[in-house]
Amino acid sequence: MVQRDHVPRFEVKTKHHAYQNVVQRGILRDFFEFLPATAGKLFVVTTKDVWDLHGSRIQNALDQHDSQILFFPQGEQNKRLSCLEELAEQMVAHGADRTSIVIGFGGGIVTDVSGFLAAIFMRGVPVLQIPTTLLAQVDAAIGGKTGVNLASGKNLIGSFHQPLAVLIDPEVLSTLSDREYRAGLFEVLKCGIIRDAALFELLEDRAPDVLDRNPQVLDQLIAAAVRIKAEVVSTDERETDLRRILNFGHTIGHAIEAVTEYVRFLHGEAVAWGMLCATRLAELLAILNRTEAARIKNTVLRYGPLPVAQDLDPDCLISRLASDKKTLQGKVHFVLPSSIGQVKIVSGIDQSLIRQAIMDSFQ
Repeated sequence: MVQRDHVPRFEVKTKHHAYQNVVQRGILRDFFEFLPATAGKLFVVTTKDVWDLHGSRIQNALDQHDSQILFFPQGEQNKRLSCLEELAEQMVAHGADRTSIVIGFGGGIVTDVSGFLAAIFMRGVPVLQIPTTLLAQVDAAIGGKTGVNLASGKNLIGSFHQPLAVLIDPEVLSTLSDREYRAGLFEVLKCGIIRDAALFELLEDRAPDVLDRNPQVLDQLIAAAVRIKAEVVSTDERETDLRRILNFGHTIGHAIEAVTEYVRFLHGEAVAWGMLCATRLAELLAILNRTEAARIKNTVLRYGPLPVAQDLDPDCLISRLASDKKTLQGKVHFVLPSSIGQVKIVSGIDQSLIRQAIMDSFQ
């Protein structure tokens, strides 16, 4: 593997595996350097739109190796076992074996699905993640979480399967719609709220530069978020302790996605509403002071607009919490901010307070 000076590289080091998360403009043309010498046939899982936009960035490298493109249908509603089975059948039809490598080339849905496909195909083959959305670059592609949805909840079937590497090229973000870009920014903002006050302040103070995708600022944001995710995953790969803080905003966010059948909100947008609800809940519980709660709320809303959520029934959302992965032994666990840069995990919260937090946030 070629080493490059002054390139942000953040290692995830778990008990059984270590790999690099590399942030570099133009890194995609060199992705082949991150594959083992024993690599068999390559299977690139992507969507038609991503391939049309960015396929040329990796095509030259693919031409040097036996490879096959597998197209995945767009949309969270297609992140189901049936689509996963179809991808596996295509791999078999195109001669996959245990030396084959899956490459996830797309947004968070693609990285989740491709990682799960690699985890279970022939009981496990390697996966290389090449995320093409901001949300996938700072969150979904890093850390080895993979999975698909059930009708009753998000990512309820999945596996931990760490990649060979995660290659992050900020250049590909130039083609993102403003809405997709902002959805990814909410995951960056999450990282600041839970662990890095300086990152939060950068988003708070330089919103025009962030929204304009100023390269210097954008690369700095991505690197900071990737560093945080890598640190947390290295400490707690399987979400038994510290990694749970990454779920800030996701408890109610996942419920919002589920009740709207995954077609109304982008994941980051649902997480943004979830962060607003969790922040208000922390305020109601006197965990977070009013000033910092207002700073969080104002910064979240600065990166909107968000799809309206006022018509969602709080009781319906609360009922969905029982099937969330973060519910343990019947108790819903919330990640709540105690100050900007710090959070705590709280369970056993009275439903009336949860309902009040949702209603206040949706006003």
